[in-house]
Formats: sequence, C-alpha cells, structure tokens
Amino acid sequence: MAARQSRPTSRLSACVRGLAIAALVFSSLSAVSETRPETAAATASATNTNQVAFSGTSVEVLTPMDVHPGTSLTIVDQLRNYHFLQKPLDDSASSAMFDKYLDALDPARAYFLAADIQALEKYRYGLDDALKHGDLDPAFEIFNRFQARLVDRLEYLLARLGDGLERMDFTLDDSMEIERKDAPWPASRKEIDELWDKRLKGAVLAMKLNDKPLGEIQELLTKRYTNRLKQALKTNSEDAFQLYVNAYAATYDPHTQYLSPRTSENFNINMSLQLEGIGAVLRTEDDYTEVVRLVTGGPADKSGQVKPSDRIISVGQGESGKLIDVVGWRLDDVVELIRGPKDSVVRLEIVPSDGDESTRKTISIVRSTIELEDQSAQKRLLTFEEGGVTHRIGVIEVPTFYADFQAAQQGITDFKSTTRDVKKLIEELKAEGIEGLVIDLRNNGGGSLQEADQLTGLFIRSGPTVQVKQARRRPNVFADTDDEIAWEGPLGVVVNRLSASASEIFAGAIQDYQRGIIIGSQTFGKGTVQTLIPLKRGQLKITQAKFYRVSGQSTQHQGVLPDITIPELFDVDRVGESALDDALPWDVINPVVYPRSTQLEPLIERLRLQHMERVATNPDFQYLTALADKSHEASTRTTVSLNENVRRKEKAEDDAWRLGLENDLRRAKGEPLLTSLDELDAILDAEEDEAVGDDDTEPSPQDDAVLAESGHILVDFIRMSHQIAAVEPANDNRVVQ
Repeated sequence: MAARQSRPTSRLSACVRGLAIAALVFSSLSAVSETRPETAAATASATNTNQVAFSGTSVEVLTPMDVHPGTSLTIVDQLRNYHFLQKPLDDSASSAMFDKYLDALDPARAYFLAADIQALEKYRYGLDDALKHGDLDPAFEIFNRFQARLVDRLEYLLARLGDGLERMDFTLDDSMEIERKDAPWPASRKEIDELWDKRLKGAVLAMKLNDKPLGEIQELLTKRYTNRLKQALKTNSEDAFQLYVNAYAATYDPHTQYLSPRTSENFNINMSLQLEGIGAVLRTEDDYTEVVRLVTGGPADKSGQVKPSDRIISVGQGESGKLIDVVGWRLDDVVELIRGPKDSVVRLEIVPSDGDESTRKTISIVRSTIELEDQSAQKRLLTFEEGGVTHRIGVIEVPTFYADFQAAQQGITDFKSTTRDVKKLIEELKAEGIEGLVIDLRNNGGGSLQEADQLTGLFIRSGPTVQVKQARRRPNVFADTDDEIAWEGPLGVVVNRLSASASEIFAGAIQDYQRGIIIGSQTFGKGTVQTLIPLKRGQLKITQAKFYRVSGQSTQHQGVLPDITIPELFDVDRVGESALDDALPWDVINPVVYPRSTQLEPLIERLRLQHMERVATNPDFQYLTALADKSHEASTRTTVSLNENVRRKEKAEDDAWRLGLENDLRRAKGEPLLTSLDELDAILDAEEDEAVGDDDTEPSPQDDAVLAESGHILVDFIRMSHQIAAVEPANDNRVVQ
C-alpha cells in the first residue's frame, strides 16, 4: 500500500496532473452518484408491524409510498419500449435484477448471511411478475432485512470499540481481503463477526500508521460508527425504491437510471454550466465518499490537490471550523456539507486514491461559481530548437465541448461555442507562424454532439463526421457540408482514458479520415446517448442511441485506440466503460462514404519508432512509465496485511522507492537531490502557493512531457512529409532526388 500520495516534481507536474485530474464528462455520462446503502444508508422491512427490534435498536419499517407503484409501472413501460436494447421482462431478467439488487445492497458480502440469501431466493424468478403488477413488497422485504443486518453490524462495531482497543494484537500474521464481491456469503454469526473484527482492526491500524494514539482512534471510530448508525436510521422509502428500480434499470446498461426528486436536483446542478461549490462529482464506495471526476476549471480542479478516486473522510467549514467525520454518511448529506456560497472556504480531509488512511491530508478550497469561461478552449505555443531550426507547434486545449444554446436560440449571432473559439485560436496561432497543431482532449469527457461534429469540420473539407443510431432505426449521419477548413496542416490529437463521448467522436473521425495523428492512451469508451424523461416523481435517464464512427465502428467499450501510445496512469480495469457492469458491447454498422487521406498511414510506423527511441532516454517518460507500472502493480493486490511491522516495512519501502524515483528525475534534470519526501512535499507546496498567488503565471507547455513529445512527433511528421514531397516523378518517369 502506498505510503503517501505520489506527487510529481515541478518539471513534470503539468504532465502528471493532466493525466490524473478527471474531466467534465459528456452530459449523457452518468453524473450522479451511485446510491449504495453502505454510505447512502438503508431501511427496515415489510413486516406486519410498524417497527422491528433487534440488538436493542427499534427501527421503523419502511413501506412503499403511494406514488411508487405507479412510478415503477411507468419505468417498466419506458424501458421496454424506448431503451436501445429490446429485452423481455422475464425470469432471466428477474434473476439478473435479484443479483444486482443484492450487490447494490451488500457489494462486499459483509452484511447478509448465507441463510438470508437462502431465504430470499424465493424472489429470484418472481421479481419480473411483481414489477409488471406494481408490487413492491419483495423490494421492501429484501431491503428491510438488509437494514436489520446493517444496524446489527454497526452495533457490533460499537460494542467492540467499547471493549477497548488495547486487546488488538497487531503482531499476528492476519490479512484482510481488499475486495469481496466474489466471496461466499458468511455462513454463521461467528464467521461474520470475524470478518468485521478484521475490518475494525484494519481501520485502527491505518490510523496507527498515521501516528494517532489508541485513545484518539477509539474516540474517532466511535463517533464514525455512531454517526453511521444515525444516518442508517434516517433512511426513507425513496431510498429503497430508487435502489430497487435501479437494479432493474441496470440490467439494461450502467447509464440507465431512475433519479429520485432529490437525486434529480443534484443531477441538474451537476449538468449546469454555473454552480457554486468546489466542482466535484462524488459517489459512495463502501464506507467512503469518493471523487468520481472534477469539473474542468472548478475550484477542486484548479487546486491541483484532488483527483479521481480520492476519498473524503471529513468536512469542515471555514479555515478553522471543526472537521466532521463523514465516513458512512449519506451521500446527499455529505454533498450538502461541501456545497456552499461563493468565496467561502471548505476544508476536506482526504485519503489519496493510492493510499490508505495513514496517508490522509487536509486541504482548503475556496468555493466559487463555475463559469463556462473556465472551460473555454485555450491556446499555447511549443517551440523547438533542432539542428539550428526553430519549430513552432500550436496547442489548443479543449476541456469540454460547450455551446451557449440559450444565446443561439435568442438569435445572437456571436454566441460562445467550442468551434467558434477554436477557430479564432487557430487564426491567432497561424499569425504566430505555427507549422503544426495539437488538439489536447485529455480529460475532456465530452459535451455537445453538435460541437463535436462542427469542430471536426474545421479540419476536413467536407464529409460525414459521426453516425447516431437509435434502437430499431436507420443511423442518422451528421456531416460537415461546407468546403471551408480552418487548418489543413499537420495535426495531432492527444487523448487519455478520461477522454469520452464527444471527444471520442472527434478523435475517431480524425483517425478515420487519416487527417491527424492520435497520441495518448485508449479513451474511455462511452459510445451511448442518454435522454432524460420526466416522470410524475423524479426522472428517468434512459439509453436510447449509440455513436458510431464513419468507418462503422462503435466508440462504445473500445473507445479510440491511439496511433502512438503514451503510458497511462489510470487503471483501465477500474476507469472506463469496460470497468462498468453490463456496458453495451462494441459492434459495427455499415460505414458511410468518406474521403480518406493516404499520406499519414505509411508514416505511422516510422513515427512510432522514432517516438520510442526518443522517450527511451527521456527522464520524464521514464518517470511516467515507472509511476504507471507501480500503479498497475498495486491494482493487482487482493489482500492487505494487518501486521503492524509488515505494514510499516511496506510503508518504508514505498517511501524509499518514491524518493529514489524523484531523485532519478531530479538527477537527470540537474536539480538538487532530496533527502526525504517531506522535503519534496514542502517544495511542491511552495510551488503551488506561488502559482496560486500569481494569476498571470502560465506553465510552459514544454513542462508537460506529453505535450512536448506530441510536438516532437509532429515535427517528425513534417520532416518526413518534406522528404516525400522532394521525391516526385518527373515527366520522363525518372525520380528526382
């Protein structure tokens, strides 16, 4: 387990942070959190009484609201008639829904006993019939049984904490499974107690490694589990209903979802171009609130201190407000704590994605209004001195595909849009004498389909750009119909794992036309379109179409594969469409007729070889590759030790590896070597403070190793193109050398 968060030295900071910061995803990509009872809380059960008692706690039994049966019937009708997939609601669907419901309730198989599952098996092939008749009794019976187990486990933890922590033996060679999604259900009370004893021990050990005394640990954990118990007892019928019908929706695909009224409000805020907060989308994962993505240009993004998969464990108001432990809280309650008025300060205690609770850090973020301007396209200039020749490569960063649709509808001719802004920036870069152009789509999760279509049109004379196919209908082909072109010179497009949807449309079209070189890593792979359908209560987000490239290939699941690959820091098994259960498959439809260049493809292999030769000795890429390898190695671990000496040894080894990697990079760059990671943290904190204090300071694009290498690739392409142009057939069929 990593001992502390990996942070790059200043020379590489733009590269690594660019790869590590999540993007504003396409509006059809799920932007709301998952509702997981382990963090969003649970309820009680459909019995013949209004309350159920166990372990000394009386829990109110939840039953469906009057509106729920009719809402469920509407959802069933909408999915069966309008989803991209045509699926029968039968015993097979019922069985899949049953499993998904249990997984949503208890993904780590740590609450239900095997006997519970055996008792609930009577519903495996009956949920389809119940749904058809608006019968929600099975849903609430299962949910309430889970609530009983949840409260029982929380009370067990509190009782164990009450016994004191001195009894814990951290010298034993115990270990704990990191993931239990495929583990058998605990067979007995003794077995589940042993499982939770290890969970508690793991939580205590993580804090011990952070040098917290046992007394403070006991107090903190007691507050945590007491809060969680209180939150669990606040669960309402809407929570149970939403989780149940989403288990049915998830049998279609992971982006089809019922949004309750409160969830709908959060969804609409996340989709707004203007909101006040920190600009982060969150979800619940086990006991934690986890960062899904950052809104480009938002306070969290600009801070450089938060990244996807980080876990928020405490929230405080102002510079000195008390930190409130939020582990185990309902997600909407955590969000309510984090949101706040513009210019106010919120403090977050965060566990980095590559660490455990011993690596926690506290950061301060000033809430702000996130404006469209913060997500606008921006230009930069790369310059190279090679062989006495200066090469100038323009870079345009496109954080999202945006458009001011309201202004357009009002007839304002100069409304703001990605395509308009990029066109202006291209003209400015032309005036600066660029030879090539790089479009940077890293972390761009998409946005307007229309803008992806029109942006492609800036680089091709005319022709189709993307196909959109609804269920059981012929594809609708979007196309550029004018012969205008903003840039016809050498073009590169940089992507990463967080480039999704509209980004994949643009990159895919550029690749299909052989118009430019795609550089980076495999993109997200989200090629589906969702539509919001208003219901009498809440909304239904339903997948109604898929994107297809002009070549006929789907962008779904596979994404866009780069022509030249850059090491990826994100774990592709955890981030991307392929990491989601029941994602629609990759497939093909008939291609459309489009003009394809023949100039680029013959040069790709030579460009790739020159790239590999160059980065083999490039210290930035050696550093990046080492980080990627370490991240992938850590992702393969299945257990974590509960032996304190073993964990401290692992921590020391990780710190030594990290310090060695940093010093290798600094040595190669002629920078002073470090004696400790604390020294590195102090240097990086000072650099961040300096950057925040000087709004006019723009990092050089040369400091971004990926952008710099993209520029070198384009320079290679320019040279090769010149060499080919110098070899032309003469009138007598001879070759002029």
